[in-house]
Amino acid sequence: MLKGKLKLPDRAKRAFPDRLGSLVAGFEDKEEENRGSDLVFESGEELETIQPNGYGSGGECENDEDDEDYDEKVDRESDLRVRPKPEREGSGSVSVLAAIAADDKRSDLEYELSQPEINLEKLQRIASSGLPDGGGLRATAWKLLLGYLPPSRDLWEKELIENRLKYAKLKEELLSQLTRKKVGALSYCDHPADGVVAGPLKRHEISEEDHPLSLGKASVWHQYFQHTEIAEQIDRDLQRTHPDLKFFSGDSSFSRKHRESMRSILLLFAKLNPVIRYVQGMNEVLAPIYYVFSTDTNEQNAANAEADSFSCFVRLLSDSVDHFCEQLDNSAVGILSTLSRLSELLKANDEELWRHLEFTTKVKPQYYAFRWITLLLTQEFNFQCIMRIWDSLLSSPYGVQDMLLKICCAMLLCLKSRLLSGDFVANLKLLQNYPDINIEHLLQVARDLSSDPSTYRLSLTL
Repeated sequence: MLKGKLKLPDRAKRAFPDRLGSLVAGFEDKEEENRGSDLVFESGEELETIQPNGYGSGGECENDEDDEDYDEKVDRESDLRVRPKPEREGSGSVSVLAAIAADDKRSDLEYELSQPEINLEKLQRIASSGLPDGGGLRATAWKLLLGYLPPSRDLWEKELIENRLKYAKLKEELLSQLTRKKVGALSYCDHPADGVVAGPLKRHEISEEDHPLSLGKASVWHQYFQHTEIAEQIDRDLQRTHPDLKFFSGDSSFSRKHRESMRSILLLFAKLNPVIRYVQGMNEVLAPIYYVFSTDTNEQNAANAEADSFSCFVRLLSDSVDHFCEQLDNSAVGILSTLSRLSELLKANDEELWRHLEFTTKVKPQYYAFRWITLLLTQEFNFQCIMRIWDSLLSSPYGVQDMLLKICCAMLLCLKSRLLSGDFVANLKLLQNYPDINIEHLLQVARDLSSDPSTYRLSLTL
């Protein structure tokens, strides 16, 4: 996408691999990239973030020993087990207050989602402060925030049935049909009905479109080879999706089932978007959606997580899909334009920090924020923090991209003192391996920023 367009200074090349992030298709695996360099930045490395409520990669899952998927639930619980907070003076009262606040929020959300007509503005306000885990509340809220479910509860069943049937039809037509065409193209020979071969076999007439060496786009073989290439890339990426979580990784039957569902979603997206196809890193954007929908306590919803995830994945990418298209990199809707907006956002809010990064150390947004923006911050924080951040992204009344840029700007502001004292290499390493941070504080800083850079009047002491 941006490969070959950016000219990095010599010192950048030493500290910055031959790529701008895990998103650009065609790049080699990071294990190969990192070979032979002392200054290596792992683009896929995940950090365990300290949260104000004391959770690490927390989030408890309910167990039902009578459920046939009990083993999966146990493994999922072990994936996202809550770590106990260190005991300190006064922590008991804080825990009690936090528990009361969490119960109140859950009650407010349950009440709102039970209404015949959902008040989306109220739902956005509740979600912006973080949705509770468990009970399927986050799954339902995300579907509403993404516009997959209409505000009227009476229409939910009808919409879900229609969308799930539509997905099944698309999957059958575009994925299964391609395999059948390939098998049909292999059937060159006419065989007698009784199976007895009396003399040389007669071959079918092979059209140019059916010839294996044909390069025409209409060729069945060309489509098959292209499909296979994309499928292999997706398979490689899915194997590396959150390897620390058994939900996605390992050889268990349920992890393989989840990877197969995600594979179908990404293949179908690539088939429906031939200009963009699949771009490395889309698996990371899909993962939080699919996880939340698959762990819905409503069995019917969980069983249809693949179809629901596909529709919501498409909706989520709708306002950022141009970031994946190389031909639009330099356009008003391309990734370079978005990176420029982030730079302007920082300049309007803190010109000292902006000037230090832009001119003194020459750490451009292209060197670190490319991955932040295209992957919606899924590579910068642990999985539980990603879901909390996405609550704020999806609930933004001005759209995902607006809130995303605010959070990216806040990530810089929260490291101001360290960035001002750092040189090119130190700052680049810091930003490509974002450190542990209080997520609620980060989101509060982001919320305090204005969408219009000209109206910024915020000063922070960091």
